[in-house]
Amino acid sequence: MKAALLYGPNDVRLEEVEVPEVGPYEVLVKVGVALTCGTDLKTYHRGYHVMIKQLPSPFGHEFAGVIAKVGKKVKNFHVGMRVVAANSAPCNSCFYCRVGQPSLCENLEFLNGAYAEYIKVPESIVRQNLLQIPPHVSFRQAAICEPLACVIHGIEESNVKMGDTVAVIGAGPIGLMLVRLAKLKGARVIVVARNNFKLEKAKQLGADEVISIYEDFNPEKTIKEITEGRGVDVAIEAVGLPEIWERTIDITRKGGTVNFFGGCEKGTSVRIDTEKLHYHERKIIGVFHHTPRYIATALNLIARDPLSFDSLITHEFPLEDLDKAFKVIDDRQALKIAIIP
Repeated sequence: MKAALLYGPNDVRLEEVEVPEVGPYEVLVKVGVALTCGTDLKTYHRGYHVMIKQLPSPFGHEFAGVIAKVGKKVKNFHVGMRVVAANSAPCNSCFYCRVGQPSLCENLEFLNGAYAEYIKVPESIVRQNLLQIPPHVSFRQAAICEPLACVIHGIEESNVKMGDTVAVIGAGPIGLMLVRLAKLKGARVIVVARNNFKLEKAKQLGADEVISIYEDFNPEKTIKEITEGRGVDVAIEAVGLPEIWERTIDITRKGGTVNFFGGCEKGTSVRIDTEKLHYHERKIIGVFHHTPRYIATALNLIARDPLSFDSLITHEFPLEDLDKAFKVIDDRQALKIAIIP
């Protein structure tokens, strides 16, 4: 089969490899569509990620397809079933799983290799995070399940409530999903970003106010004016830059919540005015990954309104043009791209 392998920074090669053999509890999926992701883009440029254990490595982790083969001890799945899989599963036995924080599982088993014709789904994911796709949901819609689950996690941990004012910093696919879910919670949503194409998408998904940093050089001041000088109830950073993390604190009201959702490069740090934490009682949180509950919730949300997130997929490319797809995203001409093996 054809598969994309990551060799290092900006080095992905399309190669002919053997179709994986499945064990008794594993499933082989013929990939119908794989989606590009901000994490994949960062991994492509940096040449590493927590999900990548060694190089060269299979690459890509958002996908949906059809079961091509099942292990002899697999139950509830059969050849020909349309499925979507998460990119990991918790062990359910480590300290973090036992205390109800499976996204921090010490033994998360990650799955890479979606940029290929076939992908083998390991036992732990088959048991917990492999789901049948409803008949009215397309592969490309279902493949949004994994990043949407991460966003659901972020919104829930932020405790967004009806009537809150929420600021989302960044209007990439994750930022736009945050906009949509915050609106579904009944919040007033302000979006700050630099790309007018993405800001228009934010409006389409329900943003009440959008601020372009190229047209407004002091978005902090503008947000204070919008909120009568207080700041927002919840601010979510969805860019992943330390300097933006620091600025996000300044747009949050006393007693508000700051969610550092965008992942920064390892080893970076931020400076925080202690007065804003202690005397102003701001809450600062980080949110990582998803859980089986959020994966199931994400697919249920997609099934209720399949078209609500479909507009996030702006292009389609064959597997052979994966490098070109990343370049289009780098040039800020696309949101998510469907890769068709």
